[in-house]
Amino acid sequence: MNFISYLLLISLPVFFTGGEPKAPAASKQLNEVKPADATYIVSRLKKSMPIDANWDKPQWKKVETIKIEKYMGTIPPFKPQVEAKMMYDQDNVYVIFRVKDRFVKSVVQEYNGNVSGDSCVEFFFSPDTEQPLKYFNLEINAGGTPLIYYVSKPWTEFAKLKNDEIKQIEIAHSLPSVVDPEITEPVTWTLEYRVPLSMLKTYSNVTQPAPGVIWKANFYKTGSRTSNPNYITWNFVDNPKPNFHLPQFFGTLIFK
Repeated sequence: MNFISYLLLISLPVFFTGGEPKAPAASKQLNEVKPADATYIVSRLKKSMPIDANWDKPQWKKVETIKIEKYMGTIPPFKPQVEAKMMYDQDNVYVIFRVKDRFVKSVVQEYNGNVSGDSCVEFFFSPDTEQPLKYFNLEINAGGTPLIYYVSKPWTEFAKLKNDEIKQIEIAHSLPSVVDPEITEPVTWTLEYRVPLSMLKTYSNVTQPAPGVIWKANFYKTGSRTSNPNYITWNFVDNPKPNFHLPQFFGTLIFK
């Protein structure tokens, strides 16, 4: 579907956002321009570092921050402030999130469980430059429990990574493994991980990160089963209902 067709589709009299009917904005025009894709420069990690969920450690200090602040669906009463950073080396990619939050809950503890119902941060990425619409979705709740699939076609063609593969992802989190009851007061939580490229190569070609190499990706925050449901993205996703599995709306990662 081309972009003009897509705009015609979403200009129908009624559409759905967050499960509730909502009339389209009066200002919606067929010639409205899609926002420019977000771009992030991925710095190279020069020396090894501990994975400890410490946002303020020296290795991350000068790394550019990713702002995850575009909402899908109904905007929640409380808006979490979500940031991330990313680095790479010859064998791994590294990501850290910081979330200034309320209404935090994390109860899922099984690998590939419904972690997105919890307070959760997500990184969807296409490591094969030649196949930008095929991607991994790595979702980790605030308690550090991961889900990761390799998706060839959203919702219909995908492979779940096995537990012994998932264990290769080194994860650190600032909150306990289980957060229940929900934390309603303000709390800042962090989550950091290292993803080995060798694990990805079982499922996909991986264009080796190096200066000038481009991957497509998006970063998200959610919490669909908390008392403050939220669906937040880094790159703009043009869809009336929350749906992160739209790789045509991924932003651009440029390795430095």
